[in-house]
Amino acid sequence: MVRKAAFTLIELIFAIVIIAITVISLPMMNQVVSKGIDGNLVQEAIFAATTKLNEALSANWDENSTEPLITNSYARVIDLNGTCDSNRQKPGHINQPLHRRCLDSSSTGVSYAKSNDNIDALEDMVRDDEAIFINAPTGTASGYKDVYTYSLKVPPSAATFGGSTSSDIKEISIIIKDSSSKTIVKLKTYSCNIGEVDYYKRNY
Repeated sequence: MVRKAAFTLIELIFAIVIIAITVISLPMMNQVVSKGIDGNLVQEAIFAATTKLNEALSANWDENSTEPLITNSYARVIDLNGTCDSNRQKPGHINQPLHRRCLDSSSTGVSYAKSNDNIDALEDMVRDDEAIFINAPTGTASGYKDVYTYSLKVPPSAATFGGSTSSDIKEISIIIKDSSSKTIVKLKTYSCNIGEVDYYKRNY
């Protein structure tokens, strides 16, 4: 007797079905992976834009909210409503020497111009369609599937907050767009004319 080893018909059918499922599934798997990568890039763009927004919040509220001739002083309060007293304090200020203080002059108004390069104010943080990721010279993102840009705005007018308009508040918004100028997300926050804390410096 001669024995022969071979696949049965049912085994061949199963093999063909498995190969067909694999071939059909590959494009779908690639599409899912591609969407996942795009989603991760969008998240990275949002995180980067949030960082830019926090950088803007760390700047001086206004160029006029610094002590004259002391550009590295912490942000002061501009007495826009004439509520500062003789101690350069407004209602709500803590009565301590290293806390928020009003400027000496109560006539200083709000400036939305970038007039002093030595002062990093909110207006200096304004950007228009600046790339978030490092791009290749060809204009396409190097290693990425899309180019994402952000625009940071500080409107040159009093902000509306809680239904009322106040000159002591500045609105900061950042818009993220893709290469087709489609808005991905818009973030918004506010910065107030409340000054900052001067930290006590110890000598050892």
